Amino acid sequence: MFDARIPMSSAIYLQAGREKSLKRKHPWVFSKAIKKVKGKPGLGDTVTIYDNDGKFLAIAAYSPQSQIRARVWSFDQNEIIDQAFFEKRLRRAYAAREQVISEGGLTGFRLSAAESDYLPGITIDKFDNVLVCQLLSAGAERHKGEIVAALMAIFPGCDIYERSDVDVRTKEGLEPIKGVLWGKEPTEPVVIEENGLKLEVDILEGHKTGFYLDQRDSRAALERFVKDKTVLNCFSYTGTFSLYALRGGCKHVTNVDVSQPALDTAKRNVEHNNLDLSKVDFVKQDVFKLLRQYRDEGVQFDTIVMDPPKFADNKAQLTGACRGYKDINMIAMQILKPGGTLLTFSCSGLMEQNLFQKVVADAALDAGKDLLIMERLNQAADHPIAGSYPEGFYLKGLICKVY
Repeated sequence: MFDARIPMSSAIYLQAGREKSLKRKHPWVFSKAIKKVKGKPGLGDTVTIYDNDGKFLAIAAYSPQSQIRARVWSFDQNEIIDQAFFEKRLRRAYAAREQVISEGGLTGFRLSAAESDYLPGITIDKFDNVLVCQLLSAGAERHKGEIVAALMAIFPGCDIYERSDVDVRTKEGLEPIKGVLWGKEPTEPVVIEENGLKLEVDILEGHKTGFYLDQRDSRAALERFVKDKTVLNCFSYTGTFSLYALRGGCKHVTNVDVSQPALDTAKRNVEHNNLDLSKVDFVKQDVFKLLRQYRDEGVQFDTIVMDPPKFADNKAQLTGACRGYKDINMIAMQILKPGGTLLTFSCSGLMEQNLFQKVVADAALDAGKDLLIMERLNQAADHPIAGSYPEGFYLKGLICKVY
């Protein structure tokens, strides 16, 4: 069995000049940057990284099948990657979020945002008394036992469930997997609270870890633009934007999603909060088709929320993603009443903020509309961005007035 206390014999030596990113504390080492590998490190094994001259750079987890060949655990040569290491990092992450949790009355929040919390490949969300882990790197898989033990020490009594059932794990040489890591499996959806609202989370089958915590601030922002307005909530999932719209006094809100189970949850969420169900429609439909139908029929709304899934997983898909974002935003603007409000988002990390703004601006030109960008939105504060890891910024949003 692997013992983190045993001195590491495996090492990576980088090509000359390829140490610059590590000196800036970026956590990734790509395969092309490696000059040679000493020893025979296996999947997720801990290795020491040196520059071309043999100077120490970092301690990392090795992933022989991935283009990201090593992910850094620490830049401290004396660090031991064991349960105490993970407990220390997780306690720091929790402490960084305590004010946000308290102010928002949150019983659901992101505890670890992977590389952005200096825990590569380790995403952990806390939903009431259940911790949901998504372990996407070879190193995270190798140290799963220590990670679980650290969570048990910090949050005694919590159940721990794994949702690593995503194809991206195959890039690390890992199989998708889900199941109980500690405690019992949830037998029914968990209900969390944020900003005074109750939200149902399906840990077993919901998207990602079960819920999109990152849009919390954007949901709250919507509440300011809905008084006596008609609202269209596109890609609504479990309808959480609509809860804020109802609480904000909207005239009517329409939730649109292709998933009937998601829409069923959206209805229960309205009921959980004792909001007026007569003000809500739940439409099972493809958003792209429905937007065109509304345009052809002359249906208009005062406020539209456009929160689509990720359109680009790699650079090759970025051009197509731009076309997709432009298309849905153009049609959304065409069915907005003059002076209406559009909240539009991209969760594609490869879509840079300025590029997304340009795409939305181009959509306005094609729609024959004047566009005023009133505010920029981004991921909630429990999804931080490490200074050395700009890739941690992925969720972009704009609040726009359209004329």
